[in-house]
Amino acid sequence: MPKLKSKSSAKKRFSVTGTGKIKRNYAYKRHCLFCKSQKMKRQARGSVLLNESDVVIVKKFLPYL
Repeated sequence: MPKLKSKSSAKKRFSVTGTGKIKRNYAYKRHCLFCKSQKMKRQARGSVLLNESDVVIVKKFLPYL
């Protein structure tokens, strides 16, 4: 059985917690921050766990998690 390749973009965007759940970062925090609300910028700090419906997709992209 050959080795499976991981998606390079997914390797950079997702990480795994100690319990095996997948973490992601928030989007829309790079530029044009003056027109975004303070509430949106504050809530987009840090990271959050990935939604269960997306976990199936990301696990296909990263077979050796």
